[in-house]
Amino acid sequence: MPLEGRAFPEWSPPGFVIREVVDPWAFRALEGVQVAAWGYADREVTPGTLFRISSVTGGIVLAAYPLEQPERPVGLAFGFPALRDGVVWHHSHLLAVDPACRGSGLAVALKDVQRRLALEQGLTRMTWTFDPLVTRNARLNLGKLGATARTYLPDWYALEEDRAGAFPADRLLIEWDLARGPVERPAPRPEGLRVLEAWGDAPGAPLPLEGEVLLAPTLLAPTLLAEVPLRADALPEPVRRAWRLALREVLGGALARGFAVVDLAREGERAFYVLRREG
Repeated sequence: MPLEGRAFPEWSPPGFVIREVVDPWAFRALEGVQVAAWGYADREVTPGTLFRISSVTGGIVLAAYPLEQPERPVGLAFGFPALRDGVVWHHSHLLAVDPACRGSGLAVALKDVQRRLALEQGLTRMTWTFDPLVTRNARLNLGKLGATARTYLPDWYALEEDRAGAFPADRLLIEWDLARGPVERPAPRPEGLRVLEAWGDAPGAPLPLEGEVLLAPTLLAPTLLAEVPLRADALPEPVRRAWRLALREVLGGALARGFAVVDLAREGERAFYVLRREG
């Protein structure tokens, strides 16, 4: 008989229940959720054995199950304590939802339960990474959870065999104040200085973040906007690569100069990262 961890029906969306995972076979079943969500090859899947050991050494492993199929996971959240310079926080490594369940509220609910359990451990901050070309994740992280990105990570992962020809696996590092729960709000209109805009399907030339633009406050809008394609995965590889490098230049440059990515704005079929200066 499978072992069951704590269930959180009061924080689960209708039709589902989110539970802590404690059973070895239930950990193994979470491998399939990753394949369904992202099409991972075997070597890219986080194995059930790692979930198992993490769950008893301070990690948080959550799964979402349909009420009518209580042993079939359709979502997962996984993270663990992180330590640097004497500061401890929670780093979330995985959030996955079966594509058939997208739009159900599971992603926000899983993240919120993960937040609550990290707070139980006495932790007050959570970090994770996401691909800035995936606007669906940007909307979740920035617009629904209310988290912020302050660090750009170029070439963060090695996901292909050939270093020279691989598509750059850049990531934004998200930071979430766990005292704040999800704060879903409508996507704002893009109002600010447009430092990157599309030119057809491809990115136009980025506005240089240097010289008078940054030195003269009267010339610098309090908000910067960097366009990102809504469906980068549907673009030809050379165009996606051009967007990757343009966003690396603009987002990386702005974050290094004290800005933070705080939201994803929408204007019809166009999307823009919203950046504001901190401090």
